[in-house]
Amino acid sequence: MTSLPTPKPWISAIHAYVPGKSKGADGRPLVKLSANENPLGTSPQALAARDTAAAAALYPDPDSTALRAAIGALHGLPTDRVVMGTGSDELLHLAVQGYAGPGDEVIYVRYGFAVYDIAARRCGAVPVVAPDADYGSDVDALLALVTERTRVVFVANPNNPTGSFLPRGEIARLHAGLPSDVLLVLDQAYGEYVAPQDDDGALALAEAHGNVLVTRTFSKIYGLAGERLGWATGAAPLIDTLNRIRGPFNLSNTAQAMGLAAVADQAFVVASRLHNTATRARFVEQIAALGNHGIRPLPSEANFVLILFEGALSAETVYNGLMDHGYITRWLPNQGLPHGLRITIGSVEQMDAIAAAIRTMADPAQ
Repeated sequence: MTSLPTPKPWISAIHAYVPGKSKGADGRPLVKLSANENPLGTSPQALAARDTAAAAALYPDPDSTALRAAIGALHGLPTDRVVMGTGSDELLHLAVQGYAGPGDEVIYVRYGFAVYDIAARRCGAVPVVAPDADYGSDVDALLALVTERTRVVFVANPNNPTGSFLPRGEIARLHAGLPSDVLLVLDQAYGEYVAPQDDDGALALAEAHGNVLVTRTFSKIYGLAGERLGWATGAAPLIDTLNRIRGPFNLSNTAQAMGLAAVADQAFVVASRLHNTATRARFVEQIAALGNHGIRPLPSEANFVLILFEGALSAETVYNGLMDHGYITRWLPNQGLPHGLRITIGSVEQMDAIAAAIRTMADPAQ
């Protein structure tokens, strides 16, 4: 009898990541507010840079030298303490791969980013899920789960899919409570949406300590989700580890050129943040007014809002109803949130239309 290749036993426990949809069940294109993309698109400077990229026949710079230098200059980081990845997703996986293996434990908060579970299982580590605090990260709950087997702790700040945010003091307290041989990964995919004065201090922690890795992405506020650009910073040994196991030519010529131009156009970043802050506040105010119907928007510092449907109107009903109105959002039963809809902040007109549609579904007689 012919035998077949057998995957490692922990691989079968992985549930593949499911991205946000862009079409209805009938294939009809919809306004996509399911993947937290930038409604303002991409910096014009970054778009123009596509034409300046090196020829496709040539291998890209394996170290993304110019882009790393630009990121370092922007954030006050030494270039050799910046590593690039194909989106921050690659770097999240590499962090676990570099520091955990079979039998080790990786901690993250309930209602955290789905990739953390996949990253842990991918290398045979055991995912450990900490209780939440009203859908947000709880420092004490995270610390209570640390054991001699803990190797990595993930915290997304702001958190995806809930939008919750831990202030600087709580991030510092979490780090102070961890053993020095436990890697704290602070995932700041949505970090640029936080007002500068509310910065959580993650970059400073990574600069000062040897067990903190901060990851960021160009997929959100920079509007370059399709180019797969991410970066991380941490102590030299951490960066050395990630460089040893990342892909040797992981960023294309086009991605590097567009990323370099995007970093230079900070006016676009500021405009995106201001649009998001104002439009999110307007949308949250409209949804909060439906509280008597059991509808609750969670506080968010990201470019989306998670709405909980805790009354007669279900999240599934609203999800399908919004598709009838031409919008696709993110319903999250597979993440333990069958009563939640995560809705990306789009244009003012789009968010007003969605709020009006939800209001009508909640109270058809109005």
